[in-house]
Amino acid sequence: MIYMFMPIPLMSGALLLGVTVSVVYITYFAVYIATEYYFDIYSRYDYGRFIVHIFHHVCFNLLGIFFRKMNDIVVRSSFLDRHQYVMEKIWLRNARRQEKLMLHSIIPPQIAKPIQDDIQNRLARKGGGLRSPGVMEHIVPIQIHPEVSILYADVVNYTQLTTTLDVETLVRLLHGLFAKFDMAATHFKVQRIKFLGDCYYCVAGLMRPDPDHANCCVDLGLSMISHIQKVRRENDVDIDMRIGVHSGSVIAGVIGEAKLQYDIWGLDVTIANRLESTGSAGYVHISASTLNELDPSKYTIMPGTDAASVDPLLIKHNINTFLISTESSTHFTKRYTEIDSQSYIDMRSRPDLHSTNDDVINEELRQEFRKMPVNSFKPGRIFSLKRRDESNALLTSEVNKFCLVFRDSKLECKYLQSPDLMFKHSMLLAWIIGCSLTYIQLMTLNKKLRISGIVLDSIILTCLTILLVIAWYKKLCFLIYGTNEEINHRFSELSCRIFRTCEKIQGSLSLRICIYLFIICSYNSVVSIILMGCHREEFEMMTIESKLYHYDADVTMCFNPWVITNVVSLIISMAFTFTNIPFILKIVVCFMLTLAYLIIIFFQFEFIFHHSATTNPFFAAEYAHSLLVVITFVTLYLKERHAEFTNKVNFHWRVELGRKQRDAHITNRTILILLNNILPAHVVNGYLTSLANHELYYEEYKIVSVMFATLKNFELNLRSLRLLNEIITEFDRLLQHYKGNYLVEKIKIVGCTYMAACGLDVSFADRVSKKSDYEDSNNRDSLIEEVQQAQLIRRASSTVSGQGQGHRENQHDEVVFVMATFALDLMRTLCMLNKAYETVSYDRTIISPDMSVGISSGEVMAGVVGASQPHYDIWGDPVNMASRMDSTGMIGHIQVTEETAVLLREFGIVCNYRGKTYVKGPGQIPTYFVAIDDNNNFITVDAKRTPRRERRQRVASLSDNESLGGYLRFDDEDSNKEN
Repeated sequence: MIYMFMPIPLMSGALLLGVTVSVVYITYFAVYIATEYYFDIYSRYDYGRFIVHIFHHVCFNLLGIFFRKMNDIVVRSSFLDRHQYVMEKIWLRNARRQEKLMLHSIIPPQIAKPIQDDIQNRLARKGGGLRSPGVMEHIVPIQIHPEVSILYADVVNYTQLTTTLDVETLVRLLHGLFAKFDMAATHFKVQRIKFLGDCYYCVAGLMRPDPDHANCCVDLGLSMISHIQKVRRENDVDIDMRIGVHSGSVIAGVIGEAKLQYDIWGLDVTIANRLESTGSAGYVHISASTLNELDPSKYTIMPGTDAASVDPLLIKHNINTFLISTESSTHFTKRYTEIDSQSYIDMRSRPDLHSTNDDVINEELRQEFRKMPVNSFKPGRIFSLKRRDESNALLTSEVNKFCLVFRDSKLECKYLQSPDLMFKHSMLLAWIIGCSLTYIQLMTLNKKLRISGIVLDSIILTCLTILLVIAWYKKLCFLIYGTNEEINHRFSELSCRIFRTCEKIQGSLSLRICIYLFIICSYNSVVSIILMGCHREEFEMMTIESKLYHYDADVTMCFNPWVITNVVSLIISMAFTFTNIPFILKIVVCFMLTLAYLIIIFFQFEFIFHHSATTNPFFAAEYAHSLLVVITFVTLYLKERHAEFTNKVNFHWRVELGRKQRDAHITNRTILILLNNILPAHVVNGYLTSLANHELYYEEYKIVSVMFATLKNFELNLRSLRLLNEIITEFDRLLQHYKGNYLVEKIKIVGCTYMAACGLDVSFADRVSKKSDYEDSNNRDSLIEEVQQAQLIRRASSTVSGQGQGHRENQHDEVVFVMATFALDLMRTLCMLNKAYETVSYDRTIISPDMSVGISSGEVMAGVVGASQPHYDIWGDPVNMASRMDSTGMIGHIQVTEETAVLLREFGIVCNYRGKTYVKGPGQIPTYFVAIDDNNNFITVDAKRTPRRERRQRVASLSDNESLGGYLRFDDEDSNKEN
């Protein structure tokens, strides 16, 4: 009772009190009761019988210690599981909020929901294994928004900015600029769509209908101009803002399969873009449709620019334009002052995204711990059977009240099949009690049955010792030899078999039940031998004669009833205390033991128990014996019921914890997939690390090849967007085959323009995180044809200058060859799609079979701008020049700069000189077309050098039936050797 029910928090306190009570009672018993009424403890025989009583107290103290230890383990385990459960719940809640904010920052909620559900469902079905490209496999969410205003903003002198500033200064400047724009857009209820290098465009009235959408866009534009002028003064940089705003309708949605990007299309989008390009720096250039939505009294309206009056598109659609400036708008001055007075909050340090208040967590933990089934001691609740909160809910809703069995049979089966990690402690206790019972039996048996008792005891102790050795062998080995893996190899085959046997017993419910029943039956057999040694008739006659003739009866003729009662109580206690046995089985076994002993007391040995010693002359001794056994049964039932309930609650929490962990894993994988579809794969880890440290993420590369590919004469309307999605999806699928040494990354889609880069790799830059693992590439005919062609036509010369070659290898010039190959594959893919659509009935005006491609190479800077709205972009002269190569190119051709043409020629690819081409910025520059034959293959000559992947293989040709997978595996192995 001391160990089970007294509110003593420490094991040492309970042990001290329990041992003190036992010592005091045994001393009192030895000094007074035993010597007065029973026997002389100084006699050798009587001394052995007296030791029996000491063993009783030792065993009951051991049972109490075992219960306290098991209870402490369960309570502490429940505490830790609950703590982990609460922390997982808090983390999951924050992760889901972060996932929601992150997804909604790039995709509106009404479109993001099906994408998010699709990712999570496929993760749950596939156990977390989902390739990051392809999340849009079956979803084409496109919506029409009839009344919106579109804002296009362009940074004037942006090219000079990207070519004169270092990467850290540029990223810091752009991050501060765009973060301020985002904050202003949020204030004016405008949805930012994306960045296009120096272009920032957004839409008002997109998320929800807003009759004030035109005012919101114009005010945002004026705010952006005012802020960039402030940045120009503070940072002494020559930049300004040119903004165009147009009101109309748009088609918005997400297309493609890789790098999720929300975008808008339509004629009004094109008009807004043209208003920006024909506008004037420091002014908001608006159309007449936008002006009709404004209150003219709030703004000073000026005529539009001369460039707009002669623009063919604006003339074609009869668009009249007007200018608004910050200096002439008193209405705006007040609103901008409100925004500017707000404290600037860096999106990277937002606490709602990346941290949680410790006080909130601690308070939530305290509330949860109050719900645990083991509460602080309150005298008024000692006998209360009510549980609070979740414990009571679990008891009433999911568990049978009497037997404490889960109503869900599957959950109950799972609980019963859980391994018994405390089996060795139960066996140690069972062995000690078995030894005590053996001693008690030998001290109480007469000489006739002592030999039979010794034989039975030897068999029982041998079996218990074998089980004890099996249970403790692994623990003893680890204590002796340690747990080092090198030492583990010294264990013999016999030791390993003992290890496996113990693990099998711990994990098997049926084996544990068999051992449990064997132990209880062994204990009962010991008691049975003691009972068999008593001759009732002789004892009754001797007792009657001793009372008649007043002489002392021979107490050794039969057993001591109180010894047997204590032994039975000990067996009942052990039957209840043995761990990980079904509670209902314990109840049945202990109830049968109690019932059988009551029958023995009142029927079989009623005379012996009736004449046993008692301290209460008004209470029959047999009732005292039965009361002790019944109280033991009820007490141990309540104790075990409490322990079983705690175990059930703990197990239920552990199941819930596993469910939370699975949900957290899926959420974490979803966030990673979303990040991998927003940012390049090698950026994700570095971005998350820098985000946690509140740092900016940026990179710098010596050489990167940038490509712009535009579908020509493709009318962007609702009926053609599904076709555009299929084309972009096929383009995205090509990316899966460019994941070797030189990764091709999709940067963005702008209308019908596909932008990609090669060379943004972990090994090419000074500051990047560890590269993410990729799936193995599938076979691809077009690339293997390129490899075969490169091997057959452009075999490497062994006499190439080592110095020049080494210099070029350090520069990773192969990215140019890979980018050109990818561009050619895009043209081949478009050609195949056109051939496939020739057999399908559709409007021929939707699609054009032609595409222009521009490629440029050189030094590039890259970085992530924004945190809650992460945007990865690249900057530098190659980006600007690739865009110009595309816009000034010709249909069906790949136009490249002179530097790119020189590199391609070194790989054996013919580049034809086109002539001088006017390019905005540098003016007239020489440009080249990559030579392509009628079958969409490169026209090649003998190469001065070949791509490194081809030099490594050193074969003259590839057989026609050789798989690309084998070639790539060979390349990877050779790459590892060279590294």
